[in-house]
Amino acid sequence: MTTDATDTEAGADGTTAADSTGDVPDTTEVLILGGGAGGYVAAIKAAQRGLDVTLVERDALGGTCLNTGCIPSKAVIHGADIAHEATTAEELGISATVDVDMEGLIDWKDGVVGQLTGGIEQICQANGVTIVDGIAEFVDDHHASVTTDDGDHTVEFEYAIVATGSQPIELPGFAPDGEHVLSSTDILSLSSMPDELLVVGAGYIGMELSTALTKLGTDVTVVEMFDDVLPMYDDEISAVVREQATELGVDFQFGEAATEWEQVDDGIVVTTETEDGETSEYAADAVLVVAGRQPAPDTVNLAAINIEPTDDGFIPTDAQGRTPHDHIFAVGDVASEPMLAHTAMYEGAIAAAAIAGDPAAIDTTAVPAAVFTDPEIATVGQTEADAEDAGYTPVVGKIPLAANGRARTMSATDGFVRIVADEPTGRLLGAQMVTPDASEMIGELTVAINAGLDLSAITQTIHPHPTLSEAVMEAAADAQGESIHTH
Repeated sequence: MTTDATDTEAGADGTTAADSTGDVPDTTEVLILGGGAGGYVAAIKAAQRGLDVTLVERDALGGTCLNTGCIPSKAVIHGADIAHEATTAEELGISATVDVDMEGLIDWKDGVVGQLTGGIEQICQANGVTIVDGIAEFVDDHHASVTTDDGDHTVEFEYAIVATGSQPIELPGFAPDGEHVLSSTDILSLSSMPDELLVVGAGYIGMELSTALTKLGTDVTVVEMFDDVLPMYDDEISAVVREQATELGVDFQFGEAATEWEQVDDGIVVTTETEDGETSEYAADAVLVVAGRQPAPDTVNLAAINIEPTDDGFIPTDAQGRTPHDHIFAVGDVASEPMLAHTAMYEGAIAAAAIAGDPAAIDTTAVPAAVFTDPEIATVGQTEADAEDAGYTPVVGKIPLAANGRARTMSATDGFVRIVADEPTGRLLGAQMVTPDASEMIGELTVAINAGLDLSAITQTIHPHPTLSEAVMEAAADAQGESIHTH
């Protein structure tokens, strides 16, 4: 069972999740298939409402992101940032040399993951959730087969929540082998990084890892079939991140798709091809394939309950996460986009409330997203084009970081904050920013959009000085035609 991508901040004692496996019950009120972001939050929330909950997970509680993705990658990114900052501060009058012990960094990363996964298990158990280390599949719409080390068991359930998450998209001919062809999981477990690495994919995972690995001393070449990095973002955002990555030393090859690879004496050679059929070859120690992720609905035997995934591979659900069966729900990456850990957590909580009979519905008006590149990217709500398509008359305010005092004291003036509002009412509709700490700054605008606030709610709120958050206030003021900065 592939689990949801997950970010969490639960406390812990350092134990690993799914260490203590409960007996498989004959019956349960709520059966949850998958212990990632959506699954474990749904389990805790349902148990807190007095429901009898059984959570089945075959790997580790917390899902892909906590165990092999988001949390470990941010730990490595943090280490890379420290090393890079220490060795690139000459203009501040600071010179240093740094010895990066990759084995020590990976050990520290593993310790962080262990603490957080252990914390999730403790919280589940404290709320009375039965955790089963196993694989669950539907037998019919009220029974599931659960396979554990002890054998096969049948569980009767009143409600079920599918939270099987997503899985990496695998390129034909590039199955990860942990040595020559690496997945994002593989690269975050290596005790020493390749001297030369070819990265296939310049989406958010590819750009996060390429930036971090370059800072750690790896010579990185990125091959991308599209004509720029981060194709899901607009050109202004992509340009800032691409230019910074290029300055760090990342080499980009756009308009090329990886077609095959072969092992040679001193590494590998990867062949790429353009739309016009032109081929190129790139030599490296290894290739990292990060072509994106796709929902994983096919691990629970949906055919047994007559549910057909959509053309995009998602399980069809309504605003409460209900599938075509009123008593069976699906949440997180397996159910819909955006495939984000915090969305899965939110949907898990909604599904638990709906099962308990509480009024609840999924509202994705203000779902923030963050990319931990250099600088970071964060967005929420609508772009200007989205607003126009939705029938609004948008007004846009923008402030460059070069006009922000704190950014200058950080020697980090590349980037901007942009706010989109409805011109007649001033109501906030969306925001996009590419700045240091954008992942932390987006929260203010997420709250504002979710609460239906207007531009004046931002401009009339005193922001601390000097901070990057002042750029948010100035962008809102710019949308009102009242910015005090020239740009």
